[in-house]
Amino acid sequence: VQLQASGGGLVQAGGSLRLSCAASGRTFSSYAMGWFRQAPGKEREIVAAISWSGGRTYHVDSVKGRFTISRDNAKNTVYLQMNSLKPEDTAVYYCAAATRGAYYSGRSYDYWGQGTQVTVSS
Repeated sequence: VQLQASGGGLVQAGGSLRLSCAASGRTFSSYAMGWFRQAPGKEREIVAAISWSGGRTYHVDSVKGRFTISRDNAKNTVYLQMNSLKPEDTAVYYCAAATRGAYYSGRSYDYWGQGTQVTVSS
């Protein structure tokens, strides 16, 4: 599967962005999907994840109540709605697909898209 992330940009603190990740292939609905981020000098971390059906989601504590992951299997697309952005959310955001394992575990993800930069100014 090939993944193409988009929607990053520069936004002021308190603002919103919506990231999209379009997937190729006809088996998108069988993959769990996740959003990860990596800030300069930090390790990559999982931000949010969603099961193949969309019925289960996971959000890391630092984004709960602000970010929402969703997917549209008919459009082969997963989204990350980011509200109330903070400067500490600044990072390169990646989408990824998991073919096996727990959807909420970063170790399950084996297909990666290119990153999209999110910069939040104070």
